[in-house]
Parts: sequence; structure tokens; C-alpha cells
Amino acid sequence: MPPRTRRASRQTKGSPLRSKRPAASGRAPLNILFTCVGRRIELLEAFARAARSLRIDLTLHATDINWTAPAMHRVDRPHIVPAIADDAYIPTLLTLARKHDIDLIIPTIDSDLLPLARAAAGFAEIGTRVVISSESVVRTCQDKLASFELLARTGIDTPDTWRLSEALRRTDHRFPYYLKPREGSAGKGNYVVRTIDELRVLGARVPDAIVQEFVPGDEHTLDIYTGFDGRPRCVVPRKRLEVRRGEVSKGIVSKDPRVIAVGNRVVEVLAECRGVVTVQCMLTPDGRVRVIEINPRFGGGAPLAIAAGADLPRWLMAEHLGRKVTIDPRGYRDGLAMLRYDESVFVEDLSRELG
Repeated sequence: MPPRTRRASRQTKGSPLRSKRPAASGRAPLNILFTCVGRRIELLEAFARAARSLRIDLTLHATDINWTAPAMHRVDRPHIVPAIADDAYIPTLLTLARKHDIDLIIPTIDSDLLPLARAAAGFAEIGTRVVISSESVVRTCQDKLASFELLARTGIDTPDTWRLSEALRRTDHRFPYYLKPREGSAGKGNYVVRTIDELRVLGARVPDAIVQEFVPGDEHTLDIYTGFDGRPRCVVPRKRLEVRRGEVSKGIVSKDPRVIAVGNRVVEVLAECRGVVTVQCMLTPDGRVRVIEINPRFGGGAPLAIAAGADLPRWLMAEHLGRKVTIDPRGYRDGLAMLRYDESVFVEDLSRELG
């Protein structure tokens, strides 16, 4: 039994994200489970709004490893599950999917993607669709060296990338470099390296490190809707103005056709994307668009794209239900900014759950 939650002031006290009244006649029932939900309250709210507009009777489920995840207190049915690395993790999700007739599973963090991609067929057998790209796409995106090789091979502009050992053997260094884990996320273990000594010292700290050409310019994150057929249908570039703990805290929609074209091309090259794909790139002072990372999931800044008019939750739910989805790839507002701030979720009796 979860601890009791006191809603923040902008919510009606005691009310969930959707009405608990019985479903009206004609409303389609839909059960969606968000895994590792963490702080994704804005994303949950976006799905709830879209469901109301589509006349869907939506039940929001979420999982996390403990009750301190704020978003666990903003869903209809929260579930505590083992850690992703635990052998019981996927079986636990399968049990929840069967028990609660889950229609869609939506992952929210990188470490969840590969286990769910591997298990997607098993979930499909019980009638649950995991909104995730193919296992090969997930592997390529999570392996930054493999991403570089694919992008370079297909003519997409991307920074030169080497294994740490290869970079250390180079004799024609052009500092600074960008050092990061070959498989990492949220900016953990990322360093700008300015000398060979820094490369040696910091490289020893980073597991399976890679070294990238440092690219100056404005960083853009692209929210790309691919639905369930892998076609890029809408690309929303967001210029990053400020980042906190690896996630955008301030950003602005920048409808730049050069950036949009690159986003479309990346998804076409990957070929087996599903749902929403997040692409990060640098727009350099000389106008080059250089792809630096791909994450096949909802990005943390996706609420900005949704607020601008790219209603990713609405499209996803409607398409899943077999409804006709008409998408104007340019039908979102340019220049809309997102300026994030902290909001509290107040929970009764949490100390009992924490022991």
C-alpha cells in the first residue's frame, strides 16, 4: 500500500491526474505503465490531458524502486519493483502487465531500454505493447562508438570518435576533446579535456571511455515522433539554454529546417524506431549540424515539444487504438520557451515506508 499523498497546490487536493468517475459510454479504456517514472510528472500530465481530449478512459500506472520517486504519487496505480539489474525485474513487469491488463509500457530512462527491447516479444504475447525501438536500434544508440560508426558510414555529420586507447596513441592532438563513457547517460562521467595529462587522468576514471572531437556551438535536442512504423513524422528541435544534472532546465523551440532535416535522416538510417526518439546535435557557428547522441525514448524536455503543439502522447495513444492520426510536421509553435522550476509533492507516512 503506497503512502498517502498530499497534492501540490496547483492540483485539487486528493485528486488524481484523471477523474475517478465511471467511464462514460463510448470512452475507450487504456492502461499505460511508465517504468522508472522518477520525476516525470509533466509527461504524465500530458498523457492525461491527451486522453481527455481523445475521450479515453486512461489509467496511469508507474513503477520505481521506492516511494521517494515523486511521480509515483501522481498516478492511479503505483507499483514498487526490483532494480533493473535484478533478474526478477522483467518477470515482475510481466506479472503486472497480466494482472492489470496493461496496453502500453513506456520506458523513461536509458538503462531500461535494452531489457525491455529484449522482452518486447514476450510482452506482445500477453497483449502488451512496449513502446520501444528494435533491440538493434537500442544497442546502436546506447553504444556511442557504434552510433558514431553508423552515422559516419551513412554520411551524417558527427564528431570524430575514438576509443581512449586510440586517442592516447594519436600524435596530432587537437584539444579540447570531449571524454565520456561508451555507454552512459545523464551527463555522468563526461568531461571536457584540454591536455594529454588530463586525458590520461580523467580517462582512467571513466569506464570504457571514448574520446570525441569537441564541437563548439548551440546544442539542440530533437523530439522525433516515429509512431509504430519507424517513419519520422514530426521533428521538434529544442535549443538548450541551461542543463541541470544532464536534463534540460531551460530551452526554446527552434524550428530550424537544417536541424529538422538531420533529425529526419537519423531516424531513416536507424530504420526500426518506435514511439519517440531523442536526438542531440550541435549547430556550429559555420552552420554544420553535428549529431552527438541518440536516445530512443521520450526525452526529459519532451513537455516543451508537447506544449508547442507536437502532441506526442495524443498521437501515440490514438495510433495504438487504430484511430486515424493526421500530423502536420510543421504544426507547432516556434520560439516557445520552457523555464523549469522545482515543485514539491507532499507525502504522508513516508517514514514508515523508508524504515
